[in-house]
Amino acid sequence: MAFAEFDEIRLHYLDEGPLDGAPIVFAHALGTGTLLWDAILPHLPPGLRIIRYDARGHGLSSCPPAPYSMGTLVRDAERLLDHLSVRDAMFVGLSIGGMVAQGLAVKRPDLIRAMVLSNTAAKIGTPEIWASRIATARAGDMAELARASCERWFTRAFLKENRHLPWLELLTRHDPEGYIGCASAISGTDFYTPTSGLRLPTLGIAGSEDGSTPPDLLRETVDLIPGSQFQLIRRAGHVPPVDQPETYAGHLGDFLRATGHI
Repeated sequence: MAFAEFDEIRLHYLDEGPLDGAPIVFAHALGTGTLLWDAILPHLPPGLRIIRYDARGHGLSSCPPAPYSMGTLVRDAERLLDHLSVRDAMFVGLSIGGMVAQGLAVKRPDLIRAMVLSNTAAKIGTPEIWASRIATARAGDMAELARASCERWFTRAFLKENRHLPWLELLTRHDPEGYIGCASAISGTDFYTPTSGLRLPTLGIAGSEDGSTPPDLLRETVDLIPGSQFQLIRRAGHVPPVDQPETYAGHLGDFLRATGHI
């Protein structure tokens, strides 16, 4: 467990594996944290330097007053990688983490040599949708947001088997201020134009039953980047590192090798 202090923010991060290993950075979905990636770690190729962090308002990172901008979230990732002296990383971003990946690739191409956009898009939802969710969080009803999120995130089979319950509890306990802050960042973000200017190896990973960022939405985003690849994981929802970890890690391993990162 480690922390990096930057002005008003204290970021919790995990830096695992050999320091001279090929760096791979993971940015998580709204309401989760570093644990989103736990199940895929045993299936990744050996020798990687694996960096995970809790976004502001999440996990063990501090939670400044909302709202946050996407530029602020991108700057947090930028400062963390500079703090760790990381360059030419593969950056894996899921949902809001995928928006951070796009923004960081535009701002600091020296930090990212290849990118995985997972269950995300250049623009997610509408301001009206996010305003409604923010209002629910302000009213203190995180349980309702958690229930609705799980219905969008997980497959019917996953829900029927009650495998979602730890995530329901996690989302219910999430700090409303952190949720509001990051939801505000998503609401104000449209990366279609900047992402269309990117020229780096990119893999899109979608879940066939993703109710938050459906496969066609992700495909539309990765198609903005010439030469990008797309993988659809069957029987997966919005967080395939949770419901299909071995398959997900397999796609990451293939992409790591195809790009010469390992």
